[in-house]
Amino acid sequence: MTKILIIEDDRFLRELMSRKLEEEGYEVFEAINGEQGLKQAKENKPDVILLDVMMPGINGFEVLSKIKGDSVLSLIPVIMLSNLDQKEDAEKALKLGAADYLVKAHFTPGEIIEKIQKVLK
Repeated sequence: MTKILIIEDDRFLRELMSRKLEEEGYEVFEAINGEQGLKQAKENKPDVILLDVMMPGINGFEVLSKIKGDSVLSLIPVIMLSNLDQKEDAEKALKLGAADYLVKAHFTPGEIIEKIQKVLK
């Protein structure tokens, strides 16, 4: 079963994505902040990580840098999620090694699943 880790501090959005992914047959793990997300990534070795940019504590860019700097985790594709439609943020995320960058307001849960399927191929 494909494992997805969602690192997102917004409970409503996290639960919405989680439900949708579980309905599609994915095994889902959730983390509410960057520290918890890194711990979950190490413990569960997900196939894809959905990572929010703006979080309390360490932000998504810092988490992404730590994932890409870890020999075990670095091969896991990371899809960044943001409320901000900033070209600079998208470029920074891709430069740091993100597989994709999605602006939350522009995507439905179904489209997020399509992106996950694309990244897994």
